[in-house]
Amino acid sequence: MIKYQITEQVPAQITLHLVPLLESENAITWNQFQLSSAVFSGKKHQWHWVETTEAIYLFFGLGQATDYQSIKTAFRTLSHQLKKSVTQQQIALHWPNQLSVDSVEAAWNGFILGTYELGLFKKEPAISPLLQLENPVVIIAPEQALKAIEIAEKLAFSQLETLRLVDAPAHQITPEYLAEWAKKLEEMPHVTTTVFDERECEQLGLHAFLAVGKGSVRKPRFITVSYEPPSYDQHIGMVGKGVTFDTGGLNIKTSGMHFMKSDMAGAAAVLGAIQVAAKMGVSKRITAVVPACENAIGPGAYYPGDVIDSYAGYRIEITDTDAEGRLILADALAYIIKNHQPDCVIDLATLTGSCVGTFGYECAGMFGSDDQWMQRIKEQADFIGERVWPMPLWDAYQSHIESDIADVKNYSGKPVAGAISAAKFLAFFTSKHPHWVHLDIAGVAFGDDAFGQSKHATAYGVHLLLKIIENTDIQKLNT
Repeated sequence: MIKYQITEQVPAQITLHLVPLLESENAITWNQFQLSSAVFSGKKHQWHWVETTEAIYLFFGLGQATDYQSIKTAFRTLSHQLKKSVTQQQIALHWPNQLSVDSVEAAWNGFILGTYELGLFKKEPAISPLLQLENPVVIIAPEQALKAIEIAEKLAFSQLETLRLVDAPAHQITPEYLAEWAKKLEEMPHVTTTVFDERECEQLGLHAFLAVGKGSVRKPRFITVSYEPPSYDQHIGMVGKGVTFDTGGLNIKTSGMHFMKSDMAGAAAVLGAIQVAAKMGVSKRITAVVPACENAIGPGAYYPGDVIDSYAGYRIEITDTDAEGRLILADALAYIIKNHQPDCVIDLATLTGSCVGTFGYECAGMFGSDDQWMQRIKEQADFIGERVWPMPLWDAYQSHIESDIADVKNYSGKPVAGAISAAKFLAFFTSKHPHWVHLDIAGVAFGDDAFGQSKHATAYGVHLLLKIIENTDIQKLNT
């Protein structure tokens, strides 16, 4: 992480001053500098360098928007671009007085995330120079900003871990690797991790989960991470889809398989969220379940047309082996609801291309049994910029998952309402839980942006889940 210190006084030895400024139609005055609007107006991503005999000043524009996501992106862009020219400078980051404490959190979180490098597997792995500075970055801000900066750092740590998990290749991030990663969370207070291997899953009756992994030489792991502080009054359950690579099975994918290492982004987000929540010592009990497996082709692979058992006791007709995520989530949801009985439960999954077709890469599709809770989640999502949008689960869609030969089928076979029918399938296994939400994050967990030349992870969901954990009030939801 970036070393830093916070002070209200500017040390004399600073050699590089980073000065964020809001957009203005008039000339900007900052300390002894007069900046003509013709040269620098503070527009978004606008930079202006000034060199004096004592130091270098970089003025960078924030634009007019002061929302969380805009500030975060501006500062992430700053550190991402700045690392190309930073040497062993004494850096000061000045904070504009007109911005809120929430903006301080957003800015420092973005600044840290900008140090992330995709070149993790090169002969000489890239490391941001900002992480190698001998002297700490001096943040010029009021002392009351310290708490926001500490929160931003803890959040960024887990987001960076999530980015690495999703961006790493599938031969490294196997189900067993995810299980070992989750076991290390036990180093934090009040955290315990339980991992079931293939034999134990069979004994428990996690048959839908096991069916998906039968074609792979990399054996599945069913992971449960529990955070139980000494005092709490609410229990939140989280489930993350952990398909570490998805070929589609015998209904093999015909394109885009290169990026199917990202099909465990829901699992990574859930693990990252419980990690940061434990680090922050939130006063709520959290249980996270990650069904981790590969959907591969091999001698034991499950077939289209199979009828498989499930943890809930229902039998499932397999109409498409590439609709595998909902199968492992079905067992995971049934398991967490029966055995851990959370007050609320939310699942995240890169589940359907249909959701991408509906929303593109702007937001997740949100489904659930509790409109009030979904509205509050949407408010939190809008605030931090990890957007969601509610979708229907009307009874009219029930026919999409009805089977003639089993209790339910895993895919409708129809070219319409794919995200909705997938969510209807999940709802079938929730025992009509009154506070269940499903987020289809297929379009937002992995994609293109200015921070890499190819598609890569976004860490979507880590911050949103933290906000949900912090702000969910089960007493209000029950009224």
